[in-house]
Amino acid sequence: MAKAPAIRASEVDPFSHDSTAAALERLTALVEAQARTIREYEASVAQSRHIFEAASAAARLGIWECDLASEKLSWSNGTYDLFEIPRGTPLVRERTLGFYESASLKTLQTVRSRALEQRKGFSLDAELLTPKGGRRWIRIHAAIECPGHRPTKIFGIKQDITEEKERIEQLRYLAEVDDMTGLANRNKFRAQLSLMCDSKPAAQPKGALLLIDLDGFKDVNDTLGHMAGDECLKAAAQRLKRVCGNANVVARVGGDEFAVLLDAPFIRTAPHLADRIISALSEPIERLGRRYQIGASVGITVLDGCDGPEAFRRADAALYAAKGSGRGTYRIFRTAGRAG
Repeated sequence: MAKAPAIRASEVDPFSHDSTAAALERLTALVEAQARTIREYEASVAQSRHIFEAASAAARLGIWECDLASEKLSWSNGTYDLFEIPRGTPLVRERTLGFYESASLKTLQTVRSRALEQRKGFSLDAELLTPKGGRRWIRIHAAIECPGHRPTKIFGIKQDITEEKERIEQLRYLAEVDDMTGLANRNKFRAQLSLMCDSKPAAQPKGALLLIDLDGFKDVNDTLGHMAGDECLKAAAQRLKRVCGNANVVARVGGDEFAVLLDAPFIRTAPHLADRIISALSEPIERLGRRYQIGASVGITVLDGCDGPEAFRRADAALYAAKGSGRGTYRIFRTAGRAG
């Protein structure tokens, strides 16, 4: 029987020089491949973080979280930017709360406490007063982490909504404010009158309406032109705002017609206020080097359960009576059906 061929020790010895060198080479290649994979992963993470921060900056938002046990805060760069605090500044929660406007802070604390009790997230809008003196509105979205039915962390997003608030305010201004005089416009007046009135009988009057018409305004408009008329309207509006400090609404409701709404506690002051309005509007107006003379008549009605249109008709009837009695005076609509 033939013998098996002899095998040299180096071919089977795992500790031979050749086997060790090959193993080291393979191990080195493996480590280098892993290191390359880690570098690529880190580069990918860095790129993702860069994209996230860029997107956050474009959307004007930031990520935040608060550990409830230690109250330690963690902010993304975008959150630092919202508060106008240098990025990476050590954070103290009590200090950051000081940047919220007082009413917003009170609301935030109330909503946050309720959310932690109910273990539910929340959203709210809040106003900031930044360390640099800036004012901005942010929208806060918060979620709560409760791994053992006990809140341990609160976290979420804060987004700058200042421009959104400004657009809404501009739209509100256009919808509710008379552009020439800066007073409330007819739409705002009607809405507020409807809120104050009730078609059902009321146990107590809801307030009072004063309707004011400028005497002599047409003469100024016809003889001196619309520019002079506009100056008279602006001056009349300024004087009305000055003497009607307790009014709910002071509005321009027509060409040279104004309205004042008083809340219930000031009903008894309506006649006195009418006298002050007439006196203020009868003073000469000096604008752009010219002197104008106008006056005012006033109709008054109490909001005693009638609806808005009826209240306006009553005040208009009283105003008509005031004009019919010589102008420069006021009349009160009596619920018996006549003005006197």
